[in-house]
Amino acid sequence: MRWQYSYMNQTDPAELPPLSEEAKQFARRRIETEHGYLSWLNTCVETVERGRIVLSIPFDEKLTNSDGETIHGGIAATLVDTAGGLVQRTSFEDPRAGGVATVNLNVSYLLPAEGDLRATAEIVRAGQSIGVSEMHVLSGNRGPSEVESDSKEVAAAQGSFRLFREWYLWLCRWTLIQIRRLTSRLHSIGPY
Repeated sequence: MRWQYSYMNQTDPAELPPLSEEAKQFARRRIETEHGYLSWLNTCVETVERGRIVLSIPFDEKLTNSDGETIHGGIAATLVDTAGGLVQRTSFEDPRAGGVATVNLNVSYLLPAEGDLRATAEIVRAGQSIGVSEMHVLSGNRGPSEVESDSKEVAAAQGSFRLFREWYLWLCRWTLIQIRRLTSRLHSIGPY
């Protein structure tokens, strides 16, 4: 019975209304301009839709290993972590409300990345408090002339994410208020 309850409380992004333009712009602004590290990487939000996100990072020599040719694996890991968490937000009624934190991330590196990186993330499951995303990273030619058919899959990943839905944040705030009230009452009583 408990399993059925858990299963029934999953969020199917396909059943939610399409994302608003404001929600899409929020994701682009947060990733491309407001987030220091992701902005420094020149991360670009290419696609934002319910249940699917596409992010990219252009090739830059500052992101390579000592050979100057292959992109460091940590860049691909950052990309899949960000894409996996961001796609989980699309399961929220309002993706701008709530939050996401990585619980577990497993990245399998398949080939060296020698060009621009493009990560696609999709929701495997979005429960009430935990979501699972699947991510794939392609790497191809360097620069804007890249044709997707020339790209090779260089990494595959799966991540689990803690979902802080709007109701959960409200509950946390309410609990903190109650704790403060109780603490205040205890202080007014004085020492034992």
